[in-house]
Amino acid sequence: MELRILYFARLRDAIGQGAETVTVPPGVETLGQLRAWMLARGAPWTDAFTRIQPLRCALDQVLAGDEARLRAGAEVAFFPPVTGG
Repeated sequence: MELRILYFARLRDAIGQGAETVTVPPGVETLGQLRAWMLARGAPWTDAFTRIQPLRCALDQVLAGDEARLRAGAEVAFFPPVTGG
């Protein structure tokens, strides 16, 4: 399954890119499984996903939890929480 992954703020800086298209292996069907797969990819993803906590997710521009089901062609965004002021 192919997904469009977006990285924002400090996460984008840590990974060194703002977006990528990935093909995930069979068995990666939820945001939680995607996050685990991203951690297993190695540097720079492992470092960024471990160091920047908490980390929020959006699936097709809607905030979503780890249980959210992925679909082919989905857009997944990872970003640290932000505050305004």
